[in-house]
Amino acid sequence: MAAPAIPRSLQALARQQWRDYRRMVPGCAFGDPGFSLTLDDAYTVQMEVARLRCAAGDAVAGYKIGCIGPGVVMQFGMSGPIHARLFRSEICSGGDTLRYDAYANLAIEGEMALRIGEGNRIFAAFPVIELHHFVFRAPKKTLAELVANNGINAGAVIPAHLETKPLDHWLNAKTLSVSVNGVVIDAGALWAMPGGPTEALDWLRNDLGRFGDGLKPGDLVLAGTPLGLHPIEPGDHVVVSVDGKECVDCYIA
Repeated sequence: MAAPAIPRSLQALARQQWRDYRRMVPGCAFGDPGFSLTLDDAYTVQMEVARLRCAAGDAVAGYKIGCIGPGVVMQFGMSGPIHARLFRSEICSGGDTLRYDAYANLAIEGEMALRIGEGNRIFAAFPVIELHHFVFRAPKKTLAELVANNGINAGAVIPAHLETKPLDHWLNAKTLSVSVNGVVIDAGALWAMPGGPTEALDWLRNDLGRFGDGLKPGDLVLAGTPLGLHPIEPGDHVVVSVDGKECVDCYIA
């Protein structure tokens, strides 16, 4: 069965979203006080922007689950979960130096990620630094703005030396923490959902299925975090650790 046609108004909005993203001014439409969007339409826009990005040479590298942990829910005043897409061009390696001016109000989260293997099973799990364009334009933050702006995701920093660690490796781990310039600024449990990575992945599969999408081997999934979102400045050194052991880091120039 062919996918339903996307209304022209949403096609036009997606083109504007993609244009604004490339100009480093994401989500300008939401700055209009009279503008509104349903959550389902926001997902349609997210998918259409992804299509435009892939047509321009990028590729979807996986998905993120967002707006579920107590830190983010308290910070934003809204509760998900929501899903968004990760793109190949925005996946960085641990130890990389990132340019602050390549982002719109750069902010980070520490969280656990999953790598999907054959049979839709979890092949590996490891901590990452999620990157964000921390921009909301509407007078009140909404899930529709968050979703249409792809979860405000700007990529992720991945530790190459931990990319194949099985999920069981973290079975007895207690604390995920974020430090900036040697000072711990946030800490909490590894998983945001009560059922851990299994619940997160089940939710994502079901939610993607609502839109005729699904996971495939090799996909990266950011499983959500109980920690908050933290603005970062040039000169900062960000480290995500598990039980005090440094796992992944990046430098901001």
